[in-house]
Amino acid sequence: MKDVKWPFLIYAILAAACIMGIGVAIAEKSLLGILGCIIAVIVIMGLGFKTKKKMRENGTL
Repeated sequence: MKDVKWPFLIYAILAAACIMGIGVAIAEKSLLGILGCIIAVIVIMGLGFKTKKKMRENGTL
């Protein structure tokens, strides 16, 4: 468990939850829910890539 990069695991779980939320919102026919989840996925994945870049520059990755 030492090699687990916890921030990336958390980002991945959050992104997967938002992707599932898109499916639920489609089933509920909620345009606001669909758009909210899509925006959330984009933000979470962007934060993940930003964190990865910062960790790579610091040499901690």
